[in-house]
Amino acid sequence: MISIFANYDRIMANIILTWSHFLDNKLLKLRPFVIEKIWGGHKLAKLKGITSKEKIGETLEVSILENQQCFLEDGTRLSNVFDETQIPYLVKYIETSDNLSVQVHPGDDYARKHENSKGKTECWYILDSQKNSGIFLGLKAGVTKEDFLNAINHGQDVNLLLNFIPVKKGDFIFVPAGAIHAIGKGVMLIEIQQSCGITYRVWDWNRLGNDGRPRDLHVKKAMEVIEFDKNFNQPDRFKISPEYVTNEVAKLAQHFDFTAYKVNLTKDQFCTINSTKRPTSFFCLYGEVKIELADNSLHVKEYDTIMCKEIEFGSISLKGVSSLCEIIVVQ
Repeated sequence: MISIFANYDRIMANIILTWSHFLDNKLLKLRPFVIEKIWGGHKLAKLKGITSKEKIGETLEVSILENQQCFLEDGTRLSNVFDETQIPYLVKYIETSDNLSVQVHPGDDYARKHENSKGKTECWYILDSQKNSGIFLGLKAGVTKEDFLNAINHGQDVNLLLNFIPVKKGDFIFVPAGAIHAIGKGVMLIEIQQSCGITYRVWDWNRLGNDGRPRDLHVKKAMEVIEFDKNFNQPDRFKISPEYVTNEVAKLAQHFDFTAYKVNLTKDQFCTINSTKRPTSFFCLYGEVKIELADNSLHVKEYDTIMCKEIEFGSISLKGVSSLCEIIVVQ
């Protein structure tokens, strides 16, 4: 009995020590939830240091979605530490070797009523693209609801009804809920979105799945949420000039559930990010940067993901360590 209680005491002491370290450490390195996809690639796996013979389509860097949760370095699920009120956003990397399905996401009102969930507005910062690659986004001028539904029902090439937006590294695309879209092949990007996993597929390029059958579609719900207004579907409404994001600190997008910034630093250059009451996440895209907060500091390398626990007052300092640093910051 003495031995049993001694072991119990040691276990409890280790748990308390680990939890105490977590409480003291405000800068947390995260590990992604990895999703293999037939339309994925191999570059993302190499950049993230993931060992896999299969194609990687997505790495969920910040996620508390059920069954798709990322982790702290020690293997603790992020959802064991934070809930959706604290982290209402989700961030992932995506790599494509083939076109993704034509799809749409619902807004908050529709999602609450029909899915018991929030909706999904998202945005993309393009990290790399092959020649002639792009995004299918929004309906072409003059396309009506009847035209669109008729194309689906008759197996026509639905992509011909969508705007095609060529993209290159440094482009930024904003995709509001209700915008019909598909990420084209040969693109790698970082996606910032509301914490929601709802997608309504309307067309999948007439492909068959691994089981030899067409993938499930969600045409009825999709038709209820797609925005057909011509002003909503203007291509220049979605794409932001890359010159905008060359500033030292540029705000890319602001939404109720997330604010995204792009930070560019040179060696020894500083900038500060004001803290908020929700956790702040950092995604190092290029180079190496040092993050400092009070008594906490951390060197961050390419494709590392760091989360700063919420702090009500103060600011977070970023310092360039390499000759050039590029960081996405999400709050």
